[in-house]
Amino acid sequence: MSYSSTVQELIDQLGKLPGIGPKSAQRIAFYLLKSPSEEAIRLAKAISEAKSRVSYCPRCFNFSEYGRECEICRDPKRDHRFVCVVEDAQDVEAIERTRQFSGRYHVMQGAFSPIDGVGVDQLRFKELLGRLNVESVEEIIIATNPNLEGEATAALIHKYLQPLDIRVTRIASGLPVGGDLEYADELTLGRAFEGRREVVEE
Repeated sequence: MSYSSTVQELIDQLGKLPGIGPKSAQRIAFYLLKSPSEEAIRLAKAISEAKSRVSYCPRCFNFSEYGRECEICRDPKRDHRFVCVVEDAQDVEAIERTRQFSGRYHVMQGAFSPIDGVGVDQLRFKELLGRLNVESVEEIIIATNPNLEGEATAALIHKYLQPLDIRVTRIASGLPVGGDLEYADELTLGRAFEGRREVVEE
C-alpha cells in the first residue's frame, strides 16, 4: 500500500528510532495522525525543547541542561572520592535506581569498538584523565556493559589508569554477558555493584 509523501516521510523518520521497525513506525505514525492535534504538538514541542536545552555536563558528560553541570555533579552530598565510569547516560539512571552508589559518574559516551569506528579519540578518556588531575579521586569503578565492547573499554581504562595511584575496580558479574545495564533489574545490578572487584593484570 502506498501512502502520501507526507505520511511516508513520517513513517520513515519514526523507523530510524532505535527498536522501531517498519510496522511499529507505521502504527506510531497512524496513532499520531489519529490523535488530537494538541497531543502531536506537545510531543513535537517536547522533542524541540529537549534538543535545544539538553546538552552534556562539562564535568561528567551525563545529560544536563543549558551546558551546566548535571544535578549529580552539583550535589554536595555526593562523594567525590568515588567515580563510576559508564558507557552512556542510560547507565547512570540504571545505577541510580539501585541506591547503592553515592559517588559521581563519568560517561564515556560509547564503548571501544574499532570495527564500528569508535576508538579512544571518540570516547571521553582524555576528560577522565583530566578530572583525575584536579579532583581527589580515590577509586574508579568501571561499570561498562558485560559484552566484548564493554570489556575492551574496561581494559583500556585500566591501562590508562595503571600508572596512577588510584584504586580501579570493576562491578562484579551477576549481569548476563552480552546484556545492557539499562535493561538490568535493580536487584541484579545492585548485587553486581556491591560485589565489584579489583582490576588486576591476568
